[in-house]
Amino acid sequence: MKKIILSLVAALGLAAGSAFAAGGGIALDKAPAKINDLASLQNGAKVFVNYCLNCHSAAFMRFNRLKDIGLTDQQVKDNLLFTTDKVGETMKAAIDPKQAKAWFGANPPDLTVIARSRSGAGGTGADYLYTYLRTYYRDENKPTGWNNLVFPNVGMPHVLWELQGERRPVFEEHESHGHKTQVLKGWEQVKPGLMTPLQYDQTIGDLVNYMQWMAEPAQNTRKRVGVWVLIFLGVFTFIAWRLNAAFWKDVK
Repeated sequence: MKKIILSLVAALGLAAGSAFAAGGGIALDKAPAKINDLASLQNGAKVFVNYCLNCHSAAFMRFNRLKDIGLTDQQVKDNLLFTTDKVGETMKAAIDPKQAKAWFGANPPDLTVIARSRSGAGGTGADYLYTYLRTYYRDENKPTGWNNLVFPNVGMPHVLWELQGERRPVFEEHESHGHKTQVLKGWEQVKPGLMTPLQYDQTIGDLVNYMQWMAEPAQNTRKRVGVWVLIFLGVFTFIAWRLNAAFWKDVK
C-alpha cells in the first residue's frame, strides 16, 4: 500500500512539473505583496483600465467598487471611465468579441479572477502574472511580432511595450544528464522604453497587485475577521477546558 501511495505522489509531482514546464519552463518571480498599499492599488487600477480593459473585460467588478481602495465616485468618473460608461457598471472591454477572435485567434479571457485561477505549483497567480508581463520579447516569426517565455506562442501582443521597450532574452547552454538545455541568463535591452527597468517592474507590480485585489476585494476583511475568530476560539477552548475540569473534579 505504501508503494502505491508513493507511486501516486511521484506521478502527481511529475505531472505538476511537466505542466509547469509546458507553461514556459522558467521559475516564476515573486510578485510584490502590497495588497494593503492604496497608492499601489490605485496606480494598478489606472494601468488596468488604460492598457488591459481595451481587450479584456472584468465583468464581475464594478467601477464603484474602487471606492474600497480610496477612490471617490468623481475620481473614478474623471480618470477611469469612458464617456459612455457609468460608475455603477461593470468593467466591460471596449473591443468587439468577433473582431478580437479574428485578430488574436480567440476572444480575450475575462480577468476578474485571473490572479486566482493562474496559481499553481510554481507559485501564486500573482507570481505568474508578474513574471508573464515582464518576459515578453520581440519575435518576428509570430503574427503579433511578440513572444513570451512564460507563455510560449502567446496570442496576446505586448501591449505595454512602449513602457518597457524591446528586450531580447540571453540564454546559457547547460548540460545535465547528457542533455543540453537553455537556461535564461538575463535580458538585453534592444530599444529603451518610456520607463526604466525598475520603473516598469514597479508598474507591473502595481498592476498585478490590483488584479490580485480585484480577484477577491474582501480578502483583507476576511483575513482580519479570521484572526479575531481564531483568538475567540482559543479563548473559548481555554474556558471549556477549565469548565470541563471543574465539572469532573469530583468524579472518580
